[in-house]
Amino acid sequence: MKNFDLRDLDAFVAVARTRNFRRAATEQGVSVSSLSQRLSDMEERLGVRLMNRTTRSVALTEAGELLLNRIAPAMSEVGAALDHVRGLRAVPSGRLRINAPPPAIDLVLAPMVAPFLQAHPRIDLEVVGDSSFVDIVAQGFDAGVRYGEHLAQDMIAVPLGAPQRYAVVASREYVAQHGRPKHPKELLEHACIRTRFGSGAMLDWEFEKAGRVVKVSPPPKLVATYLGLALRAVHDGIGFWLTFEGYVRYGIKSGALVSVLDDWCPPFPGPYLYYPSRRQPPPALAAFVAFVAQWRKQERRKGK
Repeated sequence: MKNFDLRDLDAFVAVARTRNFRRAATEQGVSVSSLSQRLSDMEERLGVRLMNRTTRSVALTEAGELLLNRIAPAMSEVGAALDHVRGLRAVPSGRLRINAPPPAIDLVLAPMVAPFLQAHPRIDLEVVGDSSFVDIVAQGFDAGVRYGEHLAQDMIAVPLGAPQRYAVVASREYVAQHGRPKHPKELLEHACIRTRFGSGAMLDWEFEKAGRVVKVSPPPKLVATYLGLALRAVHDGIGFWLTFEGYVRYGIKSGALVSVLDDWCPPFPGPYLYYPSRRQPPPALAAFVAFVAQWRKQERRKGK
């Protein structure tokens, strides 16, 4: 088999089926002379004659009939398989697995899910919320979502959403009773709600203004690993909470929450969808990348 490729066998089947070199050459998209030479080379490598040909006709030998009967069904299956795979480009299907941190899921990915699945009904989507830095290839994910500073260099990265920012908020009642901090270090004097990640880490609160970075680690009145608890606690007046603005935007707008230190919370780039660098991404992933590009274009239009 190492001396043959599918083109040899496909050429043989085409001539055997049509019994005509000219028609077979047209089907194959080659010249009659090159097709004839390919068949002659094949016969020479096999050491047996497959066809008797004259200027008017082509007839299979006994060996040729035997070969045709054995390989024609297989070649048909190969063609059907290739057509099926090509069809996946036109109608993407299959499972798409994405790993992403919960804030990126809640604030960026979640609104895309229903429109994407409606546009691609043959794709099954699995989104796994995870704040740790996993090896998406080793863990069987097609893609991941992370912020720019945590992206591996050998990955293709596609912007997933608009710039985001953090916000420091407390309930209107808490601010009325305890006052508004004007500098990040004044948070050390207030009750605060902190988040502990699955790794056990509780990160400092980082602020920036005019190129100056200030980090503080206020003593927590409440430590929450579940975002819903922290959100309920800040509305209930427990203290200040540093979080993505998207989680508290409606609370600020309604007046239930008060945002402080806004000038110390500049915007930063939104999350990126990233996936391994390769020539042909899986059809479901390629469809999602194209969908993200169109989604962002529509979002930009809305923002104008």
